[in-house]
Amino acid sequence: MRENADPASRPLTVADALALPVLAAGQPQVVTGVDRLDRPVRWVHITELTDPASFLKGGELVLTTGMPLPEQPAGVRRYVDELADVGAAALVIELVRRYHRPPGVLVDACRARGLPLVTLAADVNFLEVTQVVHALLLGNQTDAMRRTQRIHEAFTALTLRGAGPGDVVRAAAEMSGRTVVLENLVHQALICEPSGSTVAEALTGWEQRSRGVPSRERTEVCGGEGWLVAPVEYQGERWGRAVMLPGPDRRGEFRDEDVTVLERTAMALTVARLIHATPWERTAHRSALRELAEQRHHSPEDARARFAALGLPAEDCGFLAVLVDTRVDDAAEGRLSEELRSAGVPALVGVLAAGRLGILLALRAARPWRPTVERLSRTALALDPRAVVGVGSEVDRLADAARSFREAGRAAEAALPGLPLPEGRSFHELSDIGLRRLLYALREDIRVQDYAERQLGRLVEHDTRHGTDLLATVRHYLDAAGNKTTAARRGNLSRETVYQRLRTIERLLDCDLEAGEQRTELHVALAALDVMRAR
Repeated sequence: MRENADPASRPLTVADALALPVLAAGQPQVVTGVDRLDRPVRWVHITELTDPASFLKGGELVLTTGMPLPEQPAGVRRYVDELADVGAAALVIELVRRYHRPPGVLVDACRARGLPLVTLAADVNFLEVTQVVHALLLGNQTDAMRRTQRIHEAFTALTLRGAGPGDVVRAAAEMSGRTVVLENLVHQALICEPSGSTVAEALTGWEQRSRGVPSRERTEVCGGEGWLVAPVEYQGERWGRAVMLPGPDRRGEFRDEDVTVLERTAMALTVARLIHATPWERTAHRSALRELAEQRHHSPEDARARFAALGLPAEDCGFLAVLVDTRVDDAAEGRLSEELRSAGVPALVGVLAAGRLGILLALRAARPWRPTVERLSRTALALDPRAVVGVGSEVDRLADAARSFREAGRAAEAALPGLPLPEGRSFHELSDIGLRRLLYALREDIRVQDYAERQLGRLVEHDTRHGTDLLATVRHYLDAAGNKTTAARRGNLSRETVYQRLRTIERLLDCDLEAGEQRTELHVALAALDVMRAR
């Protein structure tokens, strides 16, 4: 990433000019305006006139031998006032011919007007100074044109490949070396790409800070913090703003290239919105929820600032994660978002992956969460009867919401079809997970599959080859906790038949069905076989 302090990417300053060997040979001494040597120099002007300001346009480094300075103090002050009024970068006077020390009235006048005054103790070839500085200026202009061309080419490439708003903002931050933010009309920071700062530093108190920055018709620096702001709009309809934040040590100092980057950012964002049907807010919510669930935030402070800038309370509340596995995730995303808005529940809703919807609820202390989640669950089931809703545990800190998402995921993955939930509840939570649900969640684990096959495979193969039903007999026996009479009644078999079948089962499996541990092992294997066969 390019640093803003790169000399090739900023204007030539008075300090830069004084450091050039051609001027350094004159032993320059800064008499006044030492804090203003960062002024840009746009040209060098040699003058021996008493009124040089009439030939200047601003930004010139003025070189003089001192010969034309007026004799009267009033004339000297007028001379300095005219240079300051026109915006001269600095006045450089040679102390060789007329003066050997700078006149006091000249020093006072320059100090009063904030005009840098530099003296040269040795003779300097002013023409050579002009040639060197002008060559640098022209070279910088050429470099600037090349950089501007690269900026245009980069954003054109982004537009042609259909880049989304996140790609556009990221490219802007990389090209400028500054933090870039996309916000909507209600001052929510939808995308933030930090550069040289953290998300927390950029977004803390975003809405209040942003509302203090007026909107303009074109790209310009606005507000007390000196933000560079560009409107994002199409055919007169404004959609939001692209904001470039000044660096902490370069407050408000933006280059022409920064303006170009932000203007092209706004244009690329407009095209991206026209191309991509997904609203910015929905994209922002998806991205924020994925980063939170996957713990990709750099710090808890970044996470709080990010969610607060999206309008979700991040302090003094609890948080609860809800996952919805559904075949209609896009439709459910919009419907559940509207459901929560109408209920007045602060939340973010977004697709986390294909077929999986994530919801983060911000909970007030006095409001129970179960009615809200039940309402969400029933809405999801109305859209997709095969939807599964999992809920994590409530957490006090936003940084712990990833744990709530993991718990919701485990609850959803263990939702074994056919097993009923408690009456009046349509969502799943960790407390529902017993043996069968646990095995169902682990059904694709090769170790579980291998265990079930080692324990029961020979029995299943015998039933298949001989047309017997020994697996059902061992199920009845295990469900009856080893009571043979009960097993016979459940299987509609005589006790003698059950005894005979159990002996056959013991022989095939090489086990003792009277042993409690072996019965437990078979019970777990049978439950695993059942869930792997479940549809």
